[in-house]
Amino acid sequence: MTDVGAVAGASSQDDHIDNAEGVDAYVDVVVVGAGLSGIGAGYRLQTESPGRSYAILEARDAIGGTWDLFRYPGIRSDSDMFTLGYPFEPWLEAKAIADGPSILRYVRETAARHGIDEHIRFNTKVVAADWSTEAALWTLTLEHGDGAVPGSTPTRSVLRCQFLYSCTGYYDYDRGHEPVLPGIDSFRGQVVHPQFWPEDLDHEGKRVVVIGSGATAVTLVPAMADKAESVTMLQRTPSWISPVPGRDKIADRLRRRLPAGLAHQLIRTKNILFTTGFYQFCQRRPEAARRLLLGLTTRILGDEQLVADHFTPSYDPWDQRLCAVPDADFFKAMKRGKAHVVTEHIETVVPEGLRLESGRLLEADVIVTATGLQLLAFGGIKPSVDGVPVRLRDQFVWQGTMITGLPNFAVCIGYTNASWTLRADLSSRLVCRVLNYMDRHDYAAVEPHPDRELEERPLIDLAAGYVKRSIDSFPRQGDRGVWRVRQNYLIDSTTTMRTRLAKTLRSTPRSAVRREEPVAEPSAGPDGELVGAGR
Repeated sequence: MTDVGAVAGASSQDDHIDNAEGVDAYVDVVVVGAGLSGIGAGYRLQTESPGRSYAILEARDAIGGTWDLFRYPGIRSDSDMFTLGYPFEPWLEAKAIADGPSILRYVRETAARHGIDEHIRFNTKVVAADWSTEAALWTLTLEHGDGAVPGSTPTRSVLRCQFLYSCTGYYDYDRGHEPVLPGIDSFRGQVVHPQFWPEDLDHEGKRVVVIGSGATAVTLVPAMADKAESVTMLQRTPSWISPVPGRDKIADRLRRRLPAGLAHQLIRTKNILFTTGFYQFCQRRPEAARRLLLGLTTRILGDEQLVADHFTPSYDPWDQRLCAVPDADFFKAMKRGKAHVVTEHIETVVPEGLRLESGRLLEADVIVTATGLQLLAFGGIKPSVDGVPVRLRDQFVWQGTMITGLPNFAVCIGYTNASWTLRADLSSRLVCRVLNYMDRHDYAAVEPHPDRELEERPLIDLAAGYVKRSIDSFPRQGDRGVWRVRQNYLIDSTTTMRTRLAKTLRSTPRSAVRREEPVAEPSAGPDGELVGAGR
């Protein structure tokens, strides 16, 4: 197998990115991103499409993706860990809704246990990807270096691969969404965005205002409430918030009585059925879903007017993602008087805090702008074919994974209405299925192609502001069959593994492409320099 550490780490001394002896390094499959999805992809490549070399390229300096990047107080999953975790790696901790550090530890231990971490090259960013029709290979331009070191100059190299799989998620790691707040420069306190939480922030005894009403805001409020003098969530409009158990009592009983693997499988199946059923209930009977959620909230808070004023959204449940709060911690903080909610628009920021349109002054020592994410398609990779850029918004997604116009290219996009990993794992298994299909038929390349005209729809079909702001930069989904992203694991788990690949994949036989003859695979020289060549 190729020495992926040497391959992915090959670097050059100039902008022409010439590798050793002028020959590009090669690996069969490149996975971009070493987060939850990328580690899962590595496992599937090893077990379901073994015998091929692969490298995981990670732009940051650690495994974990989202769970390594976000460090704000209380960070946790909003899905249960039996479905957010891997199907092949049972979740053994007591909490069903886990905190960020526990999830990060789980991902890293999984990578180490299966040897996936040996395939990762850190501080390696894919800045360009060009497909050669003649050679049926991707040529990746890589940038190496620690961006956290001021004044450091990254080096560049080239890596070629047969198949490119982007597991970077869909938001920008370098930028959060920060709307313009008039007068923000006049504020005497500290302004913080959750995506870039400072380690030295001390909020004890301070008045904190959290701007926003999404998952991050409802996580931060109870986590900061115990130490702060007060925490106020300032929202323009309410979001749907649902209490969920922090521990799964049925799961606890099953794990006490059954082997870990069997218990994990049964708990996972139970939770998939429940979350799928509840989503369908919300979609088909929105009024009943509204009554159910409002009834739960009223029962906890004991104040119908408070619920009517601040927790009754104008949209139906699951038109935007539901915010889950474990053991109703968010509502309990409000009931204790440690947290408050204000539903108003900001007029301006003043030195003492925020002036609202009603004229009210909301005093603050710390302002947290939990105003959402900035979407970014596939880690910012700009794909091209034979040197011609491909406009992603003009393309369609096949089975939620491959993209028209881009041969041997796949993306990993999880569910928005269930645990991300459910869909991510299906995508990785589909990639392995496609690779094995190519091997069986001696194909050099495959590309999805619709057999008739499709009606286009947004790839992420949510009404959330963070989606609407940037969704036009993403490819589209179609209106039927394998071109539709159904957001339904029960359907997808069947169609992903049974769809006839030959029906919608255009193929290129190996005999039709021109490649250099394979030579010695690269290995690391004494100085970490690339020695030998790829193909």
